[in-house]
Amino acid sequence: MEYEADIKPVTPTTETVLGLDYSSKSLFVDNQANNADYPKFYRQAEAKLKKAQRKLSKRQKGSKNREKQRRKVAKLHEKVANQRKDFLHKLSRQITNAYSAIVIEDLNMRGMAQSLNLAKSTSDNGFGMLKTFLAYKLTEQGKQLVIIDKWFPSSKMCQFCNNKNKELTLR
Repeated sequence: MEYEADIKPVTPTTETVLGLDYSSKSLFVDNQANNADYPKFYRQAEAKLKKAQRKLSKRQKGSKNREKQRRKVAKLHEKVANQRKDFLHKLSRQITNAYSAIVIEDLNMRGMAQSLNLAKSTSDNGFGMLKTFLAYKLTEQGKQLVIIDKWFPSSKMCQFCNNKNKELTLR
């Protein structure tokens, strides 16, 4: 096999680091102020889910038609979950291939999902799932995932001059 001798592994000469900050609108914002452009799969399927769940609620308990409708609702939820998982796997693979170290906040996603204002957006974007995907893909490639404290003011700091905006609130 002569063609195998020509391929040499590429090692990065400079260490590239990416900082990711949680964003309920677009999954994350990186240290170059780029968004992830998350498609919001749950929000797209919300009308279909609403209609299917309304149909399910009208069915008589224990009937075969209720069981059929329950399966339809479950299938819609599964589709949304699979779309989210597929997007996050592809995104995490792109990130791990491009960078040698990634810095992420240690956020309590369950606590944020219980909030009245951010619940649906937090559950829809799957930032916690992205974090776990990045963790195992980076260790698989021998790269590093750095988790910083949740109280570190990463959202309040300017990525260019490191000035801290003290007036910036969660709103």
